[in-house]
Amino acid sequence: MSGSRHLLSVSDLGTDGIAEVLRVAEAFAEVERRSVPKVPTLRGKVVATLFFEESTRTRLSFETAAKRLSADVLSLAVATSSVKKGESLRDTVETVEAMGIDAVIIRHSSAGAPHLVARWVERAHVVNAGDGWHEHPTQALLDCFTVRQVLAERKGVAPDELGIGCFEGLRVLIVGDVRHSRVARSEVLAYTALGAHVTLAAPGSLLPPSLEGWPVEVATDLDAALGDADVVSLLRLQAERGSGSFVPTLREYTARWGLTARRAARLGEDAIVTHPGPMVRGVEIASDVADLPRTVVTQQVANGVAVRMAILFLLLGGELPGTAEVPAVA
Repeated sequence: MSGSRHLLSVSDLGTDGIAEVLRVAEAFAEVERRSVPKVPTLRGKVVATLFFEESTRTRLSFETAAKRLSADVLSLAVATSSVKKGESLRDTVETVEAMGIDAVIIRHSSAGAPHLVARWVERAHVVNAGDGWHEHPTQALLDCFTVRQVLAERKGVAPDELGIGCFEGLRVLIVGDVRHSRVARSEVLAYTALGAHVTLAAPGSLLPPSLEGWPVEVATDLDAALGDADVVSLLRLQAERGSGSFVPTLREYTARWGLTARRAARLGEDAIVTHPGPMVRGVEIASDVADLPRTVVTQQVANGVAVRMAILFLLLGGELPGTAEVPAVA
């Protein structure tokens, strides 16, 4: 990631860039475990969050990450902003940058919006926090971080000792509404860049119109695919993007594609279940399965702060001290 000005797609990073983010995030995960989880690394920097779509987890995670790095945070409330008065996205972005912003975190319902913003800004760094059906790169990165963390815990070693070699040959099964999921696209890019083997499992109506160029396989039988999976990444039905019209009923979807207790019993003993949230219990995942130790959703949320600290840190040009030497704020 060194030298990159923006993070718009996982493909901006490449394998080495992903490895660098995971390495730096591990240092900040150590900071998170302190009684005062704050460092002065980005003191004097200003980070703005521009969320044109509702989000609780991602927005709070980015804002917490920025504050833990001692940056100042400006949060644009789109519902009460000039956008509602007809101001264009470009005018909004240029107005915000004129206030001396160093980084813009943007979520937008239109695919490609962060790429436009990156062309318009002159000095600010842009981070894609989710754009339409396109990508959600930081979610994929925190998923990879969490999976490696779990694998390291089981081996009794530090995640950095495993490196990224632990992903080589890992069998990742992405289940659900792939068609409307920006997380799925970023996960495919991230996991395959690290050497994992990715399989998609979804009804045909919830797969993208074309998978040309996707380095994946497609499973038509979820029950059979679960037995081979090391990681199962569940996706919710994106009802706000019309996914409800792509399935006959929620009951039928759950019967064929939900991770029920019966299906969870088919998983290998060490299989890990992830979910980008919010989970819809009783639809894509049974409530009792969501509460199993193998389901690491809460761990993913916690790791989101460390990973986003790493992203902001690397983009804004900080120098990473050794983990033991990361300075604390009094």
